[in-house]
Amino acid sequence: MLAGLTALVALLFVASLLTGPAHVGAVDSLAALFRGQDDMLALVMREIRLPRAILGLLVGAALGMTGAVLQGFLRNPLADPGLIGTSASAGLGAVLAIHTGLASAFALGLPLAALAGAAASVALVLLLAGPRGDALALILAGVAISALAGALTSLVLNLSPNPFAANEIVFWMMGSLADRSMLHVWIAAPIMAAGFLLLWPTRRALDALTLGEDTAASSGIALKGLRLRLVGGVAALVGAATAVAGAVGFVGLVVPHLLRPAVGASPSRLVPASALGGAAVVMAADIAVRLLAPGRDLKLGVLTALVGTPFFLHLILRTRRQTL
Repeated sequence: MLAGLTALVALLFVASLLTGPAHVGAVDSLAALFRGQDDMLALVMREIRLPRAILGLLVGAALGMTGAVLQGFLRNPLADPGLIGTSASAGLGAVLAIHTGLASAFALGLPLAALAGAAASVALVLLLAGPRGDALALILAGVAISALAGALTSLVLNLSPNPFAANEIVFWMMGSLADRSMLHVWIAAPIMAAGFLLLWPTRRALDALTLGEDTAASSGIALKGLRLRLVGGVAALVGAATAVAGAVGFVGLVVPHLLRPAVGASPSRLVPASALGGAAVVMAADIAVRLLAPGRDLKLGVLTALVGTPFFLHLILRTRRQTL
């Protein structure tokens, strides 16, 4: 399955590079990636399509992986990457950057402000949950931070004197990979790499947690250290993804559910599968928004929500039938 998902991700990556309003042959487009900088097609491929494809891969992998990790840690199939408040806090940071004009004055002001919001959410979660906070404390702290960040975002929109800034905020919150550059890739990639390094070693502990926290602790799992690694890793991945792509929902919730039956519900196997599956879903959705409405700038987050919501409702109905 992992080999198949890897092949699918590679295929979608190439398809993302070849999808755009300029109708150029596949061979010429791919060859332009290796030509001189003076070639117009080479500039389009390197400065527009390549960053978009790379960010689709990174954002999807980050959301899919964090969804699988959180569902395994909390032993809750309804957990998603926004559960600890990182997405909402990163969104608030970006909204403040747009509202104050920082995003216009400084090219990297918006993603850096979003990352600052994500970092603030980590500090608040750890402060509210406490150093020995259990899973329930993390959830409650995350819900509180998400509610506060959402309220402050609405307040900024309400008080915005500039309708153009309010319009930009609304469109950014819908999520998109359009108009991104390699600068966004260089901002997000190191932070996502750090988050990946924090979460990857937790796979064995997630398997042990399927038997409960007491059993995991008795088998030598340091739960306090695990919680710190998990909060830091999830915040790094989700914060960086939100900083460069806006709010892209349902990927971290839906992808682990699709792949769980194929891995035998083992969290250690589900984590890499969900990372590949999330990358495939986001890249496929980004290709779809360019094909469905090429002139209307259909937002990536809108499409993932439209596709993810019916699946989520189907999941609820199936779960209810199984419990009857």
